Amino acid sequence: MTEITETSPGPLEGVRVIDLSTVVMGPYAAQILGDLGADVIKIESPADTVRVGHYRTTPGMTPLNLNVNRNKRSVTLNLKDETDRERALDLVDTADVLITNMRPGALHRLGLSYTDIAARNPRLVYAHAQGFRGDSDRAGHAAYDETVQAASGLVDIADRALGEPVYLPTIIGDKVSSLTIAYSVLAALLHRDRTGRGQQVEIPMTDTLIAFNLVEHLAGHTHVPESSPTGFPLSMLKGHKAVRTKDGLACVIPYNPQNYRDFFTAAGRPDLAEDPRVGGDAIDSADHEGLAELIGVCAPALTTEEWAEVCAKHSIPMAPVLELENAHEDPYVRDGHLLDTAEHPTEGTVRTIGIPVRFSATPGSIRRLAPVAGQDTEDVLAELDAAR
Repeated sequence: MTEITETSPGPLEGVRVIDLSTVVMGPYAAQILGDLGADVIKIESPADTVRVGHYRTTPGMTPLNLNVNRNKRSVTLNLKDETDRERALDLVDTADVLITNMRPGALHRLGLSYTDIAARNPRLVYAHAQGFRGDSDRAGHAAYDETVQAASGLVDIADRALGEPVYLPTIIGDKVSSLTIAYSVLAALLHRDRTGRGQQVEIPMTDTLIAFNLVEHLAGHTHVPESSPTGFPLSMLKGHKAVRTKDGLACVIPYNPQNYRDFFTAAGRPDLAEDPRVGGDAIDSADHEGLAELIGVCAPALTTEEWAEVCAKHSIPMAPVLELENAHEDPYVRDGHLLDTAEHPTEGTVRTIGIPVRFSATPGSIRRLAPVAGQDTEDVLAELDAAR
């Protein structure tokens, strides 16, 4: 059971973040900062997209909302209403960080652009996340994770590797951008603390995912002129996939010739252990595809647990495939408190996704579960009035 505490400090204790963002990219970044101790105030419009969908008990309390809006206080304000907009600006005046993914045009119309805000709060770190760079001809275009996967080259990688231009079945553009927002905000806060000056930080999703993809996939185009095609060869191998064991699925990745020899011997194939392709000091890149096929052929010889023992003994990279339906029962997940349960005030027993980073002196904590929309409006505005 996750312990919910109001007093656990974190490395960002004393930092106030205004979350003026919707869906996943901005809210997840703000939640990370909240997990690390920041006081996060989420300014919600009357209807946030993340609150639309299936819910069990309370309208708006969708699973996605529960997973990106914990450790926040929710204030409902209609930014098109002059009084509410002024209240929002008053809150921003008290903040160290503002995170928004509103389009530039809307921010300007509402008087919430960086120029507007910096004139009021020059120490503010203003993190603006959007689909495309603000100085590009796509600046105002709508962006969704699929369009960013396409624009970043990820769909091209999938097409070349899998033979189908599929989207990765996770909102990777949003979540990678969330992590980028979080570390960018921390760097800007460090600069602010050294100089006394805030700044605008722009996080374009497409640029972020292009940079993320090209770390390995730029490959031979790293050189000018090009020395070989783009694409990381091992990742794009046909047959580079998890394999079926006697009773399930596992990732088994022999890395060197000795790994292969030990793998084939354990599978009861001593003939393959003597194959010339695995007899030297290194695997020839031309042999990777054929050897990958043999891993799939041999894997059903043992159960997943048996392969785990063999691979641990011989230092062969291996991991059972985690089945999400049973993730909460997995010993590694359970022992790492990655899916503990907690009692939510309105939703009853819920699973909480754990904080993956561990600090020896200032650990993060789950102090608040995701709020009902607007549940903290009265308290937060009362604090604001009292501070005047």
